[in-house]
Amino acid sequence: MTGSFQWVHPHVLWLLALLPVLAIWKGRWGRPVAVRMPSTDDAIRVGARPHSKIGGWLAFLGLLAFALLIVSLARPRLGRGSTDIEASGIDIVLALDVSGSMEALDFKLDGKPVNRLDVVKRVVGEFIGQRPNDKLGMVAFAGRPYLVSPLTHDQAFLAKRLADVKMGQVEDGTAIGSAIAASVNHLRNSNAKSRIIILLTDGINNAGAVNPQTAAEAAKALGIKIYTIGAGTRGDAPVPVRDAFGRSHLQMMKVEIDEEMLREVATATSGQSFRATDTDSLTNIYSAINQLETTTRKLKKYQQYDELYLWFLVPGLCLLLLELVLNQTRFRRLP
Repeated sequence: MTGSFQWVHPHVLWLLALLPVLAIWKGRWGRPVAVRMPSTDDAIRVGARPHSKIGGWLAFLGLLAFALLIVSLARPRLGRGSTDIEASGIDIVLALDVSGSMEALDFKLDGKPVNRLDVVKRVVGEFIGQRPNDKLGMVAFAGRPYLVSPLTHDQAFLAKRLADVKMGQVEDGTAIGSAIAASVNHLRNSNAKSRIIILLTDGINNAGAVNPQTAAEAAKALGIKIYTIGAGTRGDAPVPVRDAFGRSHLQMMKVEIDEEMLREVATATSGQSFRATDTDSLTNIYSAINQLETTTRKLKKYQQYDELYLWFLVPGLCLLLLELVLNQTRFRRLP
């Protein structure tokens, strides 16, 4: 198997460009002869040859030593072994509903009722952690969609952006069609083998200028698959509301999710539609999608390297030491 040569710090090699400048500064590869002269005639004769040949060779040794040291600092190395790793060719946009109805307390975390958005953020965060080889992006939507994160491999950045997602960032409503259109737009220029939108909502399309089915047709035309998730219990759910005096209390409200529309959107793009009625079912849905989308490709990753910097470091130090010794002994300048 052929090796893979690389520089660990290639930017260091730019220092080599300084060597010609240093050579000129040293006096065009020579060294001035400093000798006390008994007469002006002798001084004139010596002045006719201001640089000694020995000085030139010593200067050359010094510059060569510095060149070798610079190359060693760039850390050349040769890969001599490789391993097969699996990398996904999938780009995913996560579209999350952040409308006011996501405050409903019909899901639980650690046995305690919490609002839907908190549960969604926990489950989506776990999903992100299970896709280390994917590029993921995120769109949030209420009365209109907005970009939370562009497509990225940086899971730490994506997790931080997810943590910042909250309700009330834009006007209220549920613009499902516009959210699909925005997600499609972010995937439009992706060259991934597979492009996916995972859309979660707890309501019906009641805002935005784009029809969900029309947006789904646009996704289909671009080869983008959509998974849809309806999140919310069946029947009524407790929702925090405030009275005229600003006091908060729970009020039971009917859960309305347009499951038929979500199925049509998913079916049109060869995706699937799901309904999550509690935390466990939501977790299982994202796990199921994780298993369904497992397209991988084999890549070679070199992991074992032969470090070559010593082949430059040792000669460079030896030449530098030789120049210093010669300068201070055999070819030392006269005072």
